[in-house]
Amino acid sequence: MIVIQSAISGALVGGLFAVMAIGMSLTWGMLRIINLAHFGLILLGGYLTFQLASTSGIDPLLTLVVTVPVLFVAGALVQLAFGRLGLSEFNSLIVSFGLLIIVVQLVSNVWSADFQRMDATVNPYATRSVSLGPLAFPLPTLFAFLFGLLIVGGTHLVLARTYPGRALRAFAQDRAIASAYGIDHVRLGTLLAGAAGASAAVAGMLFALGNALIPTAPFEWVGIVFAVVILGGIGDAIGTLAAGLLVGAVSGVVSVIISPAAAPLVIFSAVILALLLRPNGLFARRRA
Repeated sequence: MIVIQSAISGALVGGLFAVMAIGMSLTWGMLRIINLAHFGLILLGGYLTFQLASTSGIDPLLTLVVTVPVLFVAGALVQLAFGRLGLSEFNSLIVSFGLLIIVVQLVSNVWSADFQRMDATVNPYATRSVSLGPLAFPLPTLFAFLFGLLIVGGTHLVLARTYPGRALRAFAQDRAIASAYGIDHVRLGTLLAGAAGASAAVAGMLFALGNALIPTAPFEWVGIVFAVVILGGIGDAIGTLAAGLLVGAVSGVVSVIISPAAAPLVIFSAVILALLLRPNGLFARRRA
């Protein structure tokens, strides 16, 4: 029973991994930008949630009314700067890493390098859970799973059934032809990057619900998020969700059967195998 509990709980946490990864996956796949500053936006989302909830006493979920628009604008501005500089895929990795370091330092200066956590008076979700027979699931992980379904499902529908979504997919496949047909890739890219920033706000809020915040947290997220992006397929929304759930479940089971220290070894071994055997992601056949 403990293995089942660990697998399901891990899969629910995988919803958070998917929310963290979806913005990076889409900007990488469609704009050819590897934006490590995305992790800085997630960090800002977490700290803004903490600050707003702690100082005003509003529900942490309602902080999204503020953080989503703020980080949408931040993500869009970063993309406009990248476009103006004409950065290549590799150079975007270097420049965005520099931006991430700047954000981490700014957060340290504003909120200090100490751990910060919302107390129970403003975050009742951290101590509540839902029971299903002998299984118990904390509310933060359930919220992560539900938000993962909503965000990834909504993203998939937008990409598949709307003109901006189809235009973005066309631009990702052949930039020259898409531009020849009048697709405004600058505007669409800015909107996509803004949406990625908005998803970072949600990811930051979800992380803050169940975890203590520390400025160096993004360096712990990089490996797991890259694993989700690669396993799910770069630019594949549904694949990102599936990979997030898979990585979370595997991590949970391995942590119980072997040890928590063994979980990264298993996950990154799977990433290496995926790169060798399925370089386009585990769900390349479905996407094709």
